[in-house]
Amino acid sequence: MEGKEEDVRVGANKFPERQPIGTSAQTDKDYKEPPPAPLFEPGELSSWSFWRAGIAEFIATFLFLYITVLTVMGVKRAPNMCASVGIQGIAWAFGGMIFALVYCTAGISGGHINPAVTFGLFLARKLSLTRAVFYMVMQCLGAICGAGVVKGFQPTPYQTLGGGANTVAPGYTKGSGLGAEIIGTFVLVYTVFSATDAKRSARDSHVPILAPLPIGFAVFLVHLATIPITGTGINPARSLGAAIIYNKDHSWDDHWIFWVGPFIGAALAALYHQLVIRAIPFKTKS
Repeated sequence: MEGKEEDVRVGANKFPERQPIGTSAQTDKDYKEPPPAPLFEPGELSSWSFWRAGIAEFIATFLFLYITVLTVMGVKRAPNMCASVGIQGIAWAFGGMIFALVYCTAGISGGHINPAVTFGLFLARKLSLTRAVFYMVMQCLGAICGAGVVKGFQPTPYQTLGGGANTVAPGYTKGSGLGAEIIGTFVLVYTVFSATDAKRSARDSHVPILAPLPIGFAVFLVHLATIPITGTGINPARSLGAAIIYNKDHSWDDHWIFWVGPFIGAALAALYHQLVIRAIPFKTKS
């Protein structure tokens, strides 16, 4: 109990030896906040790194849809859940693919593989509008191609089993579906911000961080929670690709939810990270 009153009087953070692990990121001794990305950066268009980043996003989203929609089709073709990997297997397919693909592409494009992630990072000024729009277009094209290849492999089962398209499940309202997408995307984008925070990496080097792992695990957990509600979108490109290739009326009825929900969730996560976790607008020098 020695020193308790002093801790209360001046604040426990004045005592480095009593500071919890990880809170060293609250100082700025060896870290300088990078400048925000410009809104428009015309020079990017003449850079090969810009185009290869878009290609990486296209291929990653293509592979993501290919593996995950095939997994969904396999579960739906089985006579019962016990004869297949079930909901848990679907969740592992989505989370595992995100883990693998983020690991593979993070050094090239940042490994977004999701327009909502790109949107959240754009709002936080981590990339330019030029790059954000380019990424979103390539992600959507990759998703369409990935779902198209799955349909090419099994055209009849694809149409009869739903094609992996996202819809609000019977018994749930559109509001419930929208809420599930908002919160699910918030969890994902919040995890992305935390796992890729350069300041945290610089300050907490004693805490090893493999960014793709928590991101993939967040996707896995969100799928476990929301597959019964919406089939889990949290990725507008994934929802768009499946909807275009499946192309049935009911797959478009609730499609707006899988754009509005993820974009709202991403915006809230960006706001929370910037204003609360990082408190960037409120930093002062004493």
